[in-house]
Amino acid sequence: MDKINQDVAYFISFCIEQYKNIKGIDGAEVVETFAKYGVMDYLSNHFEILHTQSKQWILEDIEEYIETRKGDVK
Repeated sequence: MDKINQDVAYFISFCIEQYKNIKGIDGAEVVETFAKYGVMDYLSNHFEILHTQSKQWILEDIEEYIETRKGDVK
């Protein structure tokens, strides 16, 4: 795995852990939610910008991203 892919993987892992903690759910539930709404692709595709933001900003952004997609996912 090259350096950038490793950094992205660590960032996504960080986001999963932080989201798990604020929602009080387990990691499997977070992965399921992130997969359902395309969050991991979003985090990966926007890594360069997102990883420079605060933890709180990232979590709020993930929440907003999921909320905007809830009507699209059946």
